[in-house]
Amino acid sequence: MINHFKMFAAIALAAPLMAGCASKGFVREHIAAEQARADARTDSAVSAERSARMSADSSLTQDVASLRKDLDSLRTEFGAKITAMENGMKFDIPVHFAFDDATVRDEDKAALDQFGKVVSKYYPGAVLTVEGFADPAGGTKYNLDLSKRRATAVQGYLASNAGVTEEIRAVGYGKTRLVVPNAKKDDPGADQNRRVVFVIESVQAPATGVAMSGQR
Repeated sequence: MINHFKMFAAIALAAPLMAGCASKGFVREHIAAEQARADARTDSAVSAERSARMSADSSLTQDVASLRKDLDSLRTEFGAKITAMENGMKFDIPVHFAFDDATVRDEDKAALDQFGKVVSKYYPGAVLTVEGFADPAGGTKYNLDLSKRRATAVQGYLASNAGVTEEIRAVGYGKTRLVVPNAKKDDPGADQNRRVVFVIESVQAPATGVAMSGQR
């Protein structure tokens, strides 16, 4: 009887301990399972992020390659000079004008069309400024007005015919920044003074990097 009592008592004392061990074991297993699930979610998120990053990098590489190709086309086909500036890009494309005239020439429209595609494709949201110039013939005020009309004519062509929807500004600088000093009217090189230059501000980083690596 006593032995049975002691045995029952021992079992009675041991039962709560065993239950406690079982509870602790269950908690440990539950925590381990939750940690495993959390690790799985983390691994999945990391994998998804890695895939997204690789896809973005691949897309960026393709965009840069495409931009480089289009910029090279402007250089080789139209003789454009592209220069990286502190706050943007400068495109010096041979778009010239007849003496005392502000009409966009037919022979320059292909270059403007190609330039318009580059602006729309690679510089969305940028501000494009068309800078107009004149040769040194005539007075300062007249040439300022003439150069502004040339810039405005190109501005209108880009917006209406080349599909550029970004903001386009037109400014005139008259007979300043001459390419061929003193060349005017029918002088050799005078047409290079009667020109427009394009400046793109708020450009995207890839564009700046490409132009800097291949500017001419």
